Amino acid sequence: MIDLTSFKAIIFDMDGTLVDSMAAHIEAWQHTCEVFGYPFDNDYQYSLGGVPSLATVELMNARYNMSHSPLAVAEFKKQAYEGLNHTPTLIQDTLAVFNHYKTRMPIAVGTGSDRQHAQWVLSEHGILAQLDALVTADDVAHGKPHPETFIKAADSMNIAPHHCVVFEDTDMGKQAAIAGGMTCIMVKNGRIVR
Repeated sequence: MIDLTSFKAIIFDMDGTLVDSMAAHIEAWQHTCEVFGYPFDNDYQYSLGGVPSLATVELMNARYNMSHSPLAVAEFKKQAYEGLNHTPTLIQDTLAVFNHYKTRMPIAVGTGSDRQHAQWVLSEHGILAQLDALVTADDVAHGKPHPETFIKAADSMNIAPHHCVVFEDTDMGKQAAIAGGMTCIMVKNGRIVR
């Protein structure tokens, strides 16, 4: 087990870190891109993991010189994702960390997903009731790579940011954690890497 005893709290990203849902999100974005005429770039789309959908659309509009309504595109993507009827599974490496430390220190989830979706996914696996805090896209003005998500999670647990360790699977999330003064441990393809 990874030694986290030098920290006072853990913050997990959700999609791609604690929950294996990125493939379904990418599939929904691919369909959305096809409908709205965005070029689809799998690596670019994955790099935006953790960024709220509205902000993702703004970034795509800027990148591809388009002016689609962020609200309309984000809503379409949400419907596309829900239409997949996909129930994400938990990632075993991070679940083991969660289970090992949940009685030893506070744990939060900081996600770019909206609150309704995050609560559904985390409840589906019995995780939500075990959390000390949940911060979603609905709770922040600035999504990742801005540190607000993780700083709010730390504040909700009454733990100073520099005493928190964040588990993330994207560079945007890592940037957010570091900008918030936290240590970041990366999760790649369901495996914890240091």
